Formats: sequence, structure tokens, C-alpha cells
Amino acid sequence: MSQTLVNARIVAEDTVFDGWLSVEEGRITHIGHGAAPRDGESLGNRLVVPGFVDMHVHGGGGAGYPTGAVTEARRAFAFHLSKGTTTAVASLVTAPLDHLRRAAGELAELCREGLLAGIHFEGPYISAAKCGAHRPALLRDPSVPEFLDLIKSAHGHARMFTIAPELPNALDAVAACVANGVIAAIGHTDATYDEAEAAIDAGATVATHLFNAMRPLGHRDPGPITAALADERVTVELINDGFHLHEAVIDLALRSAKGGVAFITDAMDAAGMPDGDYDLGPMRVEVRGGEARLEGGGSIAGSTLTMDKAFRRGVRLNGLTLPQATEVTSLNPARALGLADEVGSIAVGKRADLVVLDDDLEVHRVMRQGEWI
Repeated sequence: MSQTLVNARIVAEDTVFDGWLSVEEGRITHIGHGAAPRDGESLGNRLVVPGFVDMHVHGGGGAGYPTGAVTEARRAFAFHLSKGTTTAVASLVTAPLDHLRRAAGELAELCREGLLAGIHFEGPYISAAKCGAHRPALLRDPSVPEFLDLIKSAHGHARMFTIAPELPNALDAVAACVANGVIAAIGHTDATYDEAEAAIDAGATVATHLFNAMRPLGHRDPGPITAALADERVTVELINDGFHLHEAVIDLALRSAKGGVAFITDAMDAAGMPDGDYDLGPMRVEVRGGEARLEGGGSIAGSTLTMDKAFRRGVRLNGLTLPQATEVTSLNPARALGLADEVGSIAVGKRADLVVLDDDLEVHRVMRQGEWI
């Protein structure tokens, strides 16, 4: 199916221009400035940005990925797709190994189908001191054979593994990630600067939700935050929801991260739902005023954020230009995931994953692989 979208304000690379684009068989075939050479579907002079890429999301719309249930995963993906996320990595949380293996195996079906871009194991190889909303009793020290077994359970669709670098055998686990084409991320960690640097040297390329569940930055104890920000090999995740990080801290990271920033949602199933009580894996979570915390007022437990809101906050509160906002919500996460040849920007040959925004930067329409949802 071929179609031409006209009368659009296109955000491509570092510019915003009035123009048009053509889509054929799910891919962008032409991009032009000004009036289109033929009639097409008018977008009413609205903004067109690349589909958002969420590299860390646990659920939304009342459904979650950690259960591994395919019906729940479809529902969670559909919810975030309606908010502009056209590429998503399903994040699991710490659970018994047999549950993780089963959940990964079931979600792999949706990866093969092309719905999901991979599976992210967040835990169980994380620090008890910085476990956040993960159940401490289920945490483990890395074991490479066990680690490889988890990767194998995803049937080639394990995309990322979050590891605390200070744990015994952690560097061996990072090396196992690299050897098997899985992204190693440092997170939920009490690592020193040197321990974090060692993990980066071993191949870690992502910092999981920088600042959150992480040894704080000290002027004589720079920790993993400084290591991640200062290294061009590392993409740092940030949760821009107004709860996890102060806007000034996000500004600091945007200015400082040599390897780039990727906004993520870290959303749980309560995203898009009313305040109430929800599950995040084996943990019970209370959502009040849109903020998710472990029951009884405990640690922040994921978020209710969507990528379109993160985009708007980046523009309105962090002063990002529209191209810069697309970089942190689309291109940088696509690069970190190794998918930038396919998604992450509006370019000829890439997938026609597009989000049409109105003047208030609210989602008007979403296209995925050339089809309006």
C-alpha cells in the first residue's frame, strides 16, 4: 500500500520544515519540502515526529509484561502505542528463575511477531542496598551458567540485562552479555566509580534509570553516576515524570552525558489507569496522585509515565528543541538498542513509525509500520 502524507511540519534530524512524505510497504520512500507533487492525506499542518522508542517499560493500560502473559503484553503494548510508542522493550522484574524463564519464553513469541523489540531482564542480579521495588529475598549473585540459561530462555530475543557491577562475577556476566549480543546495563547498584568503570570497560553500554536506585554522586565518591555521564560509550536512561528526578537534575544530565540521554517510562501497569493498588511482579504498589510506591509508602515503584508526556516535559520544562526532544525519545534509545537503521528518526528507508502531534504536543494520530492505529 502506498500513501502520501501532505501539509505536515516534519521534525527530521536537526530541523523542522513544512513538507510531505510518502510511505510504501511500511517504509518511508520519499521526504520532500514544501508542497507535495501529488495529492495525499493532509495532516492539517500538524507536527510529525518519529515514533517513540521506550527501551525500559514494564506495562500500562492495566496490564504488565512481568507476568509473561501474552494477552497482558498485547494490552500493555497497545496502550503505549496509543501514546506514540511504536518500539518497546518489555522489562521484567526480579522473580524466581523459573518464572523469569517462562515469562521470557512467552514474550519471545511477541518478539518473533515483531510487536516487541526484545526483553529486558531487570534483576535478579542487582544490589540489595539499591533494590528499590525489587523483592530483596529474590536477589542473587550472578552465575554465568544461570545467566546464560536466562538468555537462552528468551530464544534470541534477550535485548538487555541490568546488573550491579559490584556483585561477585558481575564482570563475567557483562562479558557474557557482550558475547551473546545482549546489552549490559549498570543499575540498581551501590558500585564505586572504579567498579562502574570496570563494567563499562567490560562492555556495559547503558545506565539503567540514572540516579534512581543508584549510589549517589559525591564530590569525593563519584560513583556510577559520574562514570556513566562521563563515558561516551554509555547511554543514560532518565525517567522524566516529575517524581523520579528534579528538572534541574535532568538538565544537568542532558548537558553532561557524553554518550547521550534516552528518556524512558519505566511504566508499570498503572500507567493510564486511575489511582489505586497494583502489582509490579511480586510486589504490591500503591498509586496516589499518579506516583507509584511500594505499599506503605515505600520506594518509588516504576511510574505511570508515557513517552508523549516525557516528550512534552522535555520541551516545556527542560527547554529542548523539537529535534532535541525527538533525539532523547526516539533516536538515542534506538541507537542504544542497535535499531537506529530501522527506527528512531524520519528518514528514507526507515520504518514508517510516526507520531502526529497537535500544537499542544498532544498525540493526534500514530502510524506504525505504515499503518494508522
